[in-house]
Amino acid sequence: MVGNQLPRVGTLGEILVEIMAEDIGDGFREPIRLIGPFPSGAPAIFIDQVAKLGHPCGIIGCVGDDDFGRLNVERLQSDGVDVSAIHVDPEQATGTAFVRYRENGDRDFVYNIRNSASGGTSVREPGLKMLHECGHLHVMGSSLFSSDIIENAKTAVALVKQNGGTISFDPNIRKEMLTIGEMRTALEFMLRSCDVFLPSSSELLMLTEATGEAEAISRAFAHGVSNIVVKRGVEGATYHDVNGSASSPAFGVEEIDPTGAGDCFDAAFVTFRLRGESVEESLRYANACGARAVCVRGPMEGTSTLAELTAFMASTATGPS
Repeated sequence: MVGNQLPRVGTLGEILVEIMAEDIGDGFREPIRLIGPFPSGAPAIFIDQVAKLGHPCGIIGCVGDDDFGRLNVERLQSDGVDVSAIHVDPEQATGTAFVRYRENGDRDFVYNIRNSASGGTSVREPGLKMLHECGHLHVMGSSLFSSDIIENAKTAVALVKQNGGTISFDPNIRKEMLTIGEMRTALEFMLRSCDVFLPSSSELLMLTEATGEAEAISRAFAHGVSNIVVKRGVEGATYHDVNGSASSPAFGVEEIDPTGAGDCFDAAFVTFRLRGESVEESLRYANACGARAVCVRGPMEGTSTLAELTAFMASTATGPS
């Protein structure tokens, strides 16, 4: 941080809309009631939450010249995100995700991301300008879905690190994605490159191929990661570095829609650490941000301002709901 200037946060990746089934059930093989579109995409949710906390930030992405693209750009811009590096592709439609909840809480998804405008995400001139101004870059594993985007992510990481900035990485993946060779290689690159690693407990074991959490943390440190935050959902979160660990309990809330909660958690933890807050305080705000996000239907609808978070933390107890 230079003087009182906060380090600018950047991200890159998919920007899409989410359309949700109103009724619980399996899949989309019959006509059902739908609600949406909601602005979405893991990097977009993350950066919207950073902006809602009043922190300077921007996103590199690509949308179609359509209502879904305009919905996203207008929402991000109105919340304070720099959208100058979002490219509008007149030849491709904005990405989509259809979501339906099952009885057990699992979700069925139908995505169009790789073959949508999001597939054309690249670091063009406005993106280069943004990256040169970034003091921190956040990368989501879900964004590393093609060789072209992986190379653009590597370019972005190199530019930010070259200028003395830091990198955070949330793997945000399912096990099936690791069967894609280029995905596994990209994830290993991000593990070697990031300063802050933000996996769930299952992702930590999956990516390090360890048999237990202590071994997984040791392996992550061996890759060069200096800060690890393990997200545990209703059990809160735990931070690890070479000096020790710190834990923070979750807030007890009734879950309505978990999509985007991890992205909001990431945004709050990164933002508060960049502002010089302690690990413990940053974890507390991050848990509050994730908890508040699950209380609202729609992936980006639960992003919070600082005032909303403060009020939520004052009125909500930690522990099981």
